[in-house]
Amino acid sequence: MLKEDEDLDRFLKRVDEISGLVKELNSSDPVSQEKAVVKADELISAFEEQGGAEEPCKTRINRTVINTRPPPRLTSPQGLPNDSQISQEHFLKILEKDAEDRRKRRKENETLANALKEMGNEAFAQGNYETAVQCYSEGLEKLRDMHVLYTNRAQAYIKLKKYKEAISDCDWALRCSANCIKAYVHMGKANLALNNYEEARKSYKKILDIEPKRANLVKEYLNEVDLEEKKESQEKEAQEQFEQGKENAMSVLELLQKLEKPDQISLYYAGGIRLLSETIRHCTEQTLFRINNGFSIINGNNIVRRSLAMQSAEPHCDELCTSVLELWKAVCKGNEENQQLLIHYSGKHLVSLLPSRTCRIQTECMNLLGLYTQTQYGRRLVLQNLDLYELVENLLGFIRDKDTTAICAMTILGHLAAENKFRVLFRENFTTMFVPPFADLLQNISSVDETMLPLCISMMNSMTEDNVIRGKIASCQEFWDVCLITMDDCALCSPDKSSKHCDLLFALLGFMMNLSMEITLAVEEKAVHITARCLTQLCGSDGGIITRTMGLLSHILPHSPAAAEEAVQKGIVKKIFRLVKAGGKITTHFSVRTLSACTKVSQQAREEIVRVDKKFSSLMKLLSMDEELVVGNAALCLGHCLEVPGAASSLLGSNIVKILLKHAGGDASKTAVQQNCAVALGKLCTAEPRHMVQLRELHGLEILNSCMKFVT
Repeated sequence: MLKEDEDLDRFLKRVDEISGLVKELNSSDPVSQEKAVVKADELISAFEEQGGAEEPCKTRINRTVINTRPPPRLTSPQGLPNDSQISQEHFLKILEKDAEDRRKRRKENETLANALKEMGNEAFAQGNYETAVQCYSEGLEKLRDMHVLYTNRAQAYIKLKKYKEAISDCDWALRCSANCIKAYVHMGKANLALNNYEEARKSYKKILDIEPKRANLVKEYLNEVDLEEKKESQEKEAQEQFEQGKENAMSVLELLQKLEKPDQISLYYAGGIRLLSETIRHCTEQTLFRINNGFSIINGNNIVRRSLAMQSAEPHCDELCTSVLELWKAVCKGNEENQQLLIHYSGKHLVSLLPSRTCRIQTECMNLLGLYTQTQYGRRLVLQNLDLYELVENLLGFIRDKDTTAICAMTILGHLAAENKFRVLFRENFTTMFVPPFADLLQNISSVDETMLPLCISMMNSMTEDNVIRGKIASCQEFWDVCLITMDDCALCSPDKSSKHCDLLFALLGFMMNLSMEITLAVEEKAVHITARCLTQLCGSDGGIITRTMGLLSHILPHSPAAAEEAVQKGIVKKIFRLVKAGGKITTHFSVRTLSACTKVSQQAREEIVRVDKKFSSLMKLLSMDEELVVGNAALCLGHCLEVPGAASSLLGSNIVKILLKHAGGDASKTAVQQNCAVALGKLCTAEPRHMVQLRELHGLEILNSCMKFVT
C-alpha cells in the first residue's frame, strides 16, 4: 500500500505542476508566458528521458468523495480536457503541441517585429519621430520582450521631448536585457533633460559596471551632466542678481535693449558693444547676456553681420568688427555654455576673419581661438563646428611672421594636434599642408623667432603620435635632409648664439627619435649621416641633448651595420662607457642598446670593450640592474664580447654564472632577457669550460634545459 501512496502523491504533484504551467501559459504577462514555455519544454524533456520507466499511478483503493455541490464549470484553456479526463500522457501531448504552436507564433512575431523595427529606424533617420514611435510600438505588440524596440522608442521619445516615457521604456529594456548599455545611455539623457542630475549620473556610471573599457565615453557623458548642472546654477544666480537690482546686472539688459535698435550707424553699435564688454566682468553678467538673447541680438543685427562678413563699406566697419570680437571674448572666457552658443552662431567668422588685413582683427580672432583650444571642451567644439582645413591653412600662413601672431598661431595648432580626431583628419594631406612650411622654417632658423621653432617641432611631434603620419614623414628623404641641415646650423653657431639654439636642438632630436621608431628606406639610407651628426653632439656638455642623441642612435644603429661601424670608428665605445659610469637611468638605457648594436657587427667594438671594461665590471653592474631592457641588452653585448679570445677566462672567479643563470631561469616579462642570458651563458661555458663547474653546482644544466623554449 505504501508504494501505491507514493505513486499517487507523485501523480498529484505532476498534475499541480502542469496546472500551474497552464495558468502561466494563459497569463496576460508576456514575460510569464515566455518563462512558462521554457518550463514546459524542460518538463517534456524530463518525461521523455524517463522513457516511461515509471508507470502511471494505479490506485487500488477508491478514495473518491462525491461533491454534491460542485462549483460552476470552468472553461478549459486552449482545448485542455476537464480534470476528469486528465492523464499524464494527455497533458504531455497538449503541452508539447502548445509549446510548438508558441514557438511558431514567436518566430512569426519576431519576423514582424524586426520588419517594424526597420521601418521605425528609417522613419527616425528621416526625422519622423512620431511615425518611428508608432512603428516601434506595433513591433512591441508582436514581441513584448524585444529590448531593442524599447531603446529605439526611448530614443524617439527623447527627440519628442517625452522624457518620462523614454525612462519607462529604458526600464522595460533593462527587464528584458539587464546589460543593455543603450538603455542606460538613453535613461541618462532623459534624466538630464529633466534636470535629474544624480539619476543621470547613476545611469551613466552603470555603463562602467557592464563595460569598463567605455570609461572615456562615460567621462564625456558625466562632463555633460556637470556642465548642465553648472549652467542651471549660473542662471539661477544671475536671475537673483537681476531681481535684486544689482547695477551690472541691470546694465547688461539696458545695453542689450539699446543695441536692439535697428538701422543705426556703425559707430553707435561699436560704442554700445564696447560698453557692454566693459560691463561683463563675471559669470553673472555672462549668463545674463545669454539668457537675455544677447547672441541673437548681436548676430541678428544687419550692420554687425555685414562688418563680420567684411562686406561693408561704411566708416568704422573695422572698429565695429573688433568690438564684436572683444565682446565675444568677454562673454565666453571660462563659460562653456556661452562658448557653445558662440561657435554655433558665429564660429565661421573666427576662421574667415583670420586673414584680415587689420592687425587688431587678426589678434582678437587669435585670442578667441586660443581661448577655445586651451581646454579639451573648447577643442571639441572647434573640431565639431569649424572648417578645419580653412582654419589650418590660415594659421599656417602666420608662422613666418616675426610678431606674436606667429606664436599664437603655432600654439593653437599645437593644442589641436593633441586631439586624435584632428590628427586622423589630416592623415591624407599632412605632407602637403604641414611639411612644406615646417621644412621652410627649419631651413631658415636664423630669420625665425627663437621661441617659434620649438613650438613648431612640438606640434609636429604631437601629429606624429598618429602612426600613419609618422610613417609618411619617416619615409621622406627630403625631410631628413632638412633635419640634418638644421643640426649643422645649430653646431656652427657662435658660442653665445649656440646657447639660444639649445632648445631647438633638444626639440629636434626628440622629434627625430620619434620618427626613427619607423624604420623606413629613407631612415636606413640616411643612417650614416645621422650617426655622424649625433657623434658631434655627444662631445657637448648638455645632458638633455646627450640623452636624446643617444636615444636616436639606439634606434638607428640596430638597423644599419654601416652606421654602427661608423660609430665605432669614431670612438663611440669609450663615450658610452663614460655615460654609463655617470649613472643616468634613461641615458644608460639608450647607451646599452647602442652598445649591443655596435658589438653585434663590429669586432673592433668587442675588443675595445674587453680592453676598456676590465673583467667586464661595468657590464656585470648593468646585469644586476632591475630594468629588464638594460639587462637584456647587457647580456646580448656580453655574449658578443665572449667571442674575443681570453674574454671568458677573465671572468673566472666572478659570480657571472650565477647572475646569468638567475636571469635565464627567471620570470622576466620580456622573453628576450631569458634568451640573451641563456645564450651568453652557453657562450661563456663553451669558451671557458672551467665555468661548467659552477654551472653544475648551481644545477644550471637543469635550469638551462627548462628555458630552452626561449632560445630560438
